[in-house]
Amino acid sequence: MVTEEQVREAIRVVEDPEIGISIIDLGLVYDTEIQDHTVKVTMTLTSPFCPVGPYLTSQVEAVVSSLPDVEKVDVDITFNPPWDPRTMASDEVKAMLGLW
Repeated sequence: MVTEEQVREAIRVVEDPEIGISIIDLGLVYDTEIQDHTVKVTMTLTSPFCPVGPYLTSQVEAVVSSLPDVEKVDVDITFNPPWDPRTMASDEVKAMLGLW
């Protein structure tokens, strides 16, 4: 059975094309749940009107569905809580974005 760590590592290759940084490091992935052979990914976008939202969700679905034993992937987009890179991004990303 796939683990949450494996799911997050798979998602790490998905980058926000406008910023060029992994959506994991940006803090856009809020949660991953695994039940049987279904993986649910709860994530957000940099803004509610993010033009690359459909691209990002399709990329997440593609990389997670390629993992062993994963039969279904559900990507749930939420804006609660709103994304804030000052508190949700990794320290490396904060430094790259000049948020210190």
